[in-house]
Amino acid sequence: MPVITNIDDLKRLYERRVPRMFFDYAESGSWTEQTFRENTTDFEKIRLRQRVAVDMTGRSTKTQMIGEDVSMPVALAPVGLTGMQHADGEMKAARAAEKAGVPFTLSTMSINSIEDVAEHTTAPFWFQLYTMKDTDFTSRLIERAKAAKCSALVITLDLQILGQRHKDIKNGLSAPPKLTPRTIANLMTKWSWGIEMLRAKRREFGNIVGHVDGISDAKDLGAWTAEQFDPSLDWKKVEQLMDQWGGKVILKGILDPEDAKMAAKLGADAIVVSNHGGRQLDGALSSIRMLRPILDAVGSDIEVHMDGGIRSGQDVLKAMAMGAKGTYIGRSFIYGLGAMGQQGVETALEVIRKELDTSMALCGEQHVDKLGLHNLLIPEDFEGRWQN
Repeated sequence: MPVITNIDDLKRLYERRVPRMFFDYAESGSWTEQTFRENTTDFEKIRLRQRVAVDMTGRSTKTQMIGEDVSMPVALAPVGLTGMQHADGEMKAARAAEKAGVPFTLSTMSINSIEDVAEHTTAPFWFQLYTMKDTDFTSRLIERAKAAKCSALVITLDLQILGQRHKDIKNGLSAPPKLTPRTIANLMTKWSWGIEMLRAKRREFGNIVGHVDGISDAKDLGAWTAEQFDPSLDWKKVEQLMDQWGGKVILKGILDPEDAKMAAKLGADAIVVSNHGGRQLDGALSSIRMLRPILDAVGSDIEVHMDGGIRSGQDVLKAMAMGAKGTYIGRSFIYGLGAMGQQGVETALEVIRKELDTSMALCGEQHVDKLGLHNLLIPEDFEGRWQN
């Protein structure tokens, strides 16, 4: 067993173990991938203030996200195709999150279904909703999430139209993978992944297959999903979805202060400052750069979370010190899952928790809720000076 000390250790194992098309699916952005890269590199521009001679006993990373107790301010973000990164991936990631005491968010485009995850966990999880043109299907998804006792609905707002990701097109990404000569050659080098996938509960989109008329194979499914994302989604439709759900709602994909104000006006419980991991509008600013302008716009009117680029506990600390009430990891837990299954996700979460705890101590803070701008050194032009 290799010694894992950071998220990059898991990423190296992940790349060796998982087929190229699924590695590329996770490790890519749209177009030039500028936003994808800057989500991580912009964290490096923020420095930490070291403090000494402060009593560091009794430290705690515990807090709350949307009123739910969490062991640290980190949730597992919704990631499509998670069950193709490792057999039964969503169920294993959800169990790891439950064990660690953090929220798990299931994607609409998951391999394991809502019901699969509910059957294999005891803690309530969150469900992420993509709005589809098929409104009946969307309504039934919401009802299925209610039946599974999901404790929050995460509505993604930034995927009305799919951003172009060059690698996915070139790889012919699909679930299950298409057996082209290139794919077969790559799969032959990933035999352990293949053996486990043969035993997997599912290898297609579990929330869709069997729940939509006329979807009987991968070809039908691909054609249906390609046409289903709803380009007409607007704030009125968001409000209708919130009313239909009737519980806690998190609106994901906010990257502009005016949109944050609209989300607060609708009465959402939280927003996620997010650019979809750099997979939608390339050239948009990183999530961490947009965090403070959005916080300035909404104040305490709504709980503000963020995702995009978090690869360490120090990144979590920086986001929290800037004012976020929670963070999400996507790629960081996917690296662990692909590398080592459930144990890998548990390892990723423990790596981040330990880094957060140690860095918090060295910054002179005993509790994660006490982090603030006084813990950071931020460049004067960090948010940038842009002409309107």
